[in-house]
Parts: sequence; C-alpha cells; structure tokens
Amino acid sequence: MIEVVHTIADVRQRVAAARAAGWRIGFVPTMGALHEGHASLIRRAVAAGEYTVVSIFVNPLQFGPGEDFEQYPRTLDADREVAASCGAHLIFAPSQSEMYPREQLTFVEVERLTEGLCGASRPGHFRGVATVVAKLFNIVAPDTAYFGQKDAQQAVVIRRMTEDLCMPVRIEVCPIVREPDGLALSSRNAYLDPRERQAATVLYRALRAAEAAVLEGERRAETVRQRMLEVLASEPLARVDYAEVVDAATLQPLETLRGQVLLAVAAFVGKARLIDNIVVEVDS
Repeated sequence: MIEVVHTIADVRQRVAAARAAGWRIGFVPTMGALHEGHASLIRRAVAAGEYTVVSIFVNPLQFGPGEDFEQYPRTLDADREVAASCGAHLIFAPSQSEMYPREQLTFVEVERLTEGLCGASRPGHFRGVATVVAKLFNIVAPDTAYFGQKDAQQAVVIRRMTEDLCMPVRIEVCPIVREPDGLALSSRNAYLDPRERQAATVLYRALRAAEAAVLEGERRAETVRQRMLEVLASEPLARVDYAEVVDAATLQPLETLRGQVLLAVAAFVGKARLIDNIVVEVDS
C-alpha cells in the first residue's frame, strides 16, 4: 500500500532518498476527493518515470468567507486507493497546523492574471493558491508539477509564478477529463443531486456552442460571449457567474479573436460553483 506521511520533515526525507536513488520527482498537488481527473495527472507523472508525490491538503487560504471550506469533501482513505492504483509512490497529507504553524505573514501574489475570471468573483483566492503551491514546491522540491486544464486560470498563474520567481519546476498542464455527457470532472460535482447533475451539463453545452460559432468564422468576441450566455440562460437551475472570451496566455479580454483563445464559464448549480473551459486556435 502507498505510504502516507503527514509532516514536512517526513516528505522531505522520502523525496531526498528517492532523488539519491536517481529518481526525478513528479508532483501532483490536490485538495483530495480524488477523481479520474486527478488520476490522469498521477498517471502522467508515473508514465514519465518520476517518483510521484501526491499532496492532499484542503487549503484554507484559498477559500473566501461563506465558501465551502468546511463542507469540502475529505476522503483520505479513498484517495489513498486512487493514488495507489495509479502507481503514485507517496501521499503528503499535512494538517493545517503543519502547513500553517503560526499566523501566515508572507504571501505570494501574481498580479493582473488574477484580476478577471475567477479572481473577480473570488477575491484573495489566487493569493491563497499561489502561496500554498509555493510552500508545497519548497517542501517537495519537484522537477515537474502537474495541473489540470479545467483550472485554466490557476495553471496560467502558477506557471507565471514559477517563471517570475525562478523556481526550478516544470509545469505540465494536462487535458480536462469529462463524463460521457461532457461534464468536466470536479470534486464539487459531489454536491449535485440528480437533477442538478443533469443541469450542470449546460456549462459544456455553452462552450461547445461558442466553439462552433468560432469554427464557423465568428471573430467578434462579444458575439461569441453572448452565445455562451444564451445557452446558460436556457437552464433555470444554473446561475451564471461569468462567461468570458480571453487570450489563453494573458487572460485579457479580447475584442477580436486571434491566436489561442480561452472560452471560459463559471456558474452555480445548486450549492456547487462549477467552472469549465475550451481553448480554440484561431487563425489570424
């Protein structure tokens, strides 16, 4: 059975031993409640021949007031089985007091990239994400870290953080894993009842409608955005947070589509806040 460690000293000792044995280190940071999306990241690291560390930590810094920090699913036993079945070597599951033994006075903030999309509706979220990921990188010292495309803004923010701070970590962003009906896998899908689960497919349907408009030649970003909003409005159980058309690298809103374009949506379905996105390559 895969080993689970709970202290910074223990994970550093295991990683140092693996590196001394000639391993490169692959790292998959998660908040647990592992699903096939996480599993795909773990398998990618294992397939790369890396000693694969999976962290499981529900990070309080990235939750705002009234968000679901207390309700977020915590399923360590099931997570251990998922990570083991994928071939991971080690789980790092620290307590809150291990990660934050005293009041945190130092934070990592990535500017501009965090202003729109989820950053606009979740102020402080990406400061919490960047801070905990920087701490985890310092603890695990990975060669490669694996993130999912579903959290597209997070991936852009983390990549920029590592570049700006000269962190010796390669960021690999892996494709979204979806249910057969298109719903992007998410730990928060567990909040959905059967009716809400069906309604949640509206996010992907909105993205596909916008993608179709682009592939048919539409280049006006506002027209594409309105197409997403029309589809989202067709589902009474969905409450729109945002629908945006932005540059995939800078996350800046576009007027005219060119290059790699990120179509991104967020909506509340029941008590679950869900996000999804598609990247479209647009010929100039």
